[in-house]
Amino acid sequence: MNKTIIYSVAVAALMLSACNREESGSIAGATPKEITVEAQIGNMTRATTTGNVTSFDKGDIFSLYAWTDTPNAMPQTLVVNGVKNTLGDNDKWTPETPMLWADMVTPHYFLGVYPAHQVADFTADAFTLGDSYEQNDLLAAVALTGQKAADSEIVSLTFDHVMAKFYVNMNFRNQWEGTPDIATCTAVAASTCTVNYLAKSVTVGVQSTVTLAKQAQPSAAHFAATCSGIMIPQTGFRTVKITIDGKDYTYTHSEDIPLAAGKFTNLNLVVGRDKIELGEISVTEWVQGETIDGGQAL
Repeated sequence: MNKTIIYSVAVAALMLSACNREESGSIAGATPKEITVEAQIGNMTRATTTGNVTSFDKGDIFSLYAWTDTPNAMPQTLVVNGVKNTLGDNDKWTPETPMLWADMVTPHYFLGVYPAHQVADFTADAFTLGDSYEQNDLLAAVALTGQKAADSEIVSLTFDHVMAKFYVNMNFRNQWEGTPDIATCTAVAASTCTVNYLAKSVTVGVQSTVTLAKQAQPSAAHFAATCSGIMIPQTGFRTVKITIDGKDYTYTHSEDIPLAAGKFTNLNLVVGRDKIELGEISVTEWVQGETIDGGQAL
């Protein structure tokens, strides 16, 4: 009787083991299903900007990469290689070509990049500021926990701003009648970098001249004019130059002017009488922070 029980238990165990192997093999060997994507920016969803709130527009496109190698290095092979996903009228992202999981049980890792472009190295992607806001507002989303298709076929991506945003808000002395015409507004800062998407960091290039665009309207009612632009997060940035009526007005701060990823910095200036006076510098989340008061430049 004891032998019969032991024998029955052993057979049941073998049958269960075989069943588990069959089910596991069936999942692993199943026809790969399509990857679907949900994307947002933090608590927001992106590319239009109203003030400092951003949202994706219909027709926006980002590139998706997926791999199954180690999550913290450039993969040897890619399961999805930069497939463009476009936001449609139904608020769904549609891939340019079908994106398939490698299998149902292998952990997959994901990178999304906006604006869409091919990335040859996830840890050192060359980036240069261009002429348009949309081109410069680089967004990245990484999902490195290792998602399996068997758990969920939907990949959720949260995009972060890789770049910083910078405002120069100006009031003017009464040497001008009203608000003068600003010929140019520039920052002495780096305009190139390499981006490590997996670490969400940048390596900054040498300083050059970054042009800030004049806004149609000041950023707040108590300013006469505002110039702004996307900038690379960096240290060592201290100088802004404003040209009016052929004369340069240069402000150099005594310390670094903060530029941080996902944040915008306000530099408030009073321009006139051959000098610029500082109102304040403030750093605020993009969607508040440090303030520096005092100082002037001749």
